[in-house]
Amino acid sequence: MLIDLHTHTYPNSDDSFLSPSELIVNAKRAGLDGVCFTDHDWYWDHEAAAWLGRQHNFLVIPGVETNTEDGHILAFGIDKFQFGMHRTSFLREMVDENGGFMILAHPFRRHFYSSDDIDESVDNFLKNPLFQYIDTIEVLNGKATERQNQFSQALGKRLGWKGVGGSDAHELKEIPSCATYFERKVRNLEEMIQELKAGRYKPVDLRKKS
Repeated sequence: MLIDLHTHTYPNSDDSFLSPSELIVNAKRAGLDGVCFTDHDWYWDHEAAAWLGRQHNFLVIPGVETNTEDGHILAFGIDKFQFGMHRTSFLREMVDENGGFMILAHPFRRHFYSSDDIDESVDNFLKNPLFQYIDTIEVLNGKATERQNQFSQALGKRLGWKGVGGSDAHELKEIPSCATYFERKVRNLEEMIQELKAGRYKPVDLRKKS
């Protein structure tokens, strides 16, 4: 199954130009099997997401992109705001209490620029205690440059994590780009978290022919 783990919809993400239905219709048309709604600091009602999925006969999974002191983190398994979530350690506790999963989105931001040396930048970033709190990183981001994704892939390799892929779509033209391939069928949030924890997935760049 191909699932886009990182998308944004309007008005829940005020920088997106995609309505939830428009995102679903075009993801389905592009050959994806599901999408995760990960709006900025917005918690989708799980039943509302499931209703949209039934309406379109398409897998829709609720998540959130949380703005933390260490950058943007895709969190799955939580459905409400609590004060203190800007601290990654606190967010980790919340996610663990709910049996969830945490992914560092676009890790190149604030840590890598086009003129930088990739290996040196990875060395510097690995000094950050952030990595003890997250489960994996986004190694393929649809809005990133090829070199930025190379940095993220190098970081994932050093950590021993295969990483995930997501479009980070805010506009129609950004679908499809990157996604995550799951080896087993995923029917809901709980099953996706289970497959992520089991490592039965791999990042995919849909813009490149295999």
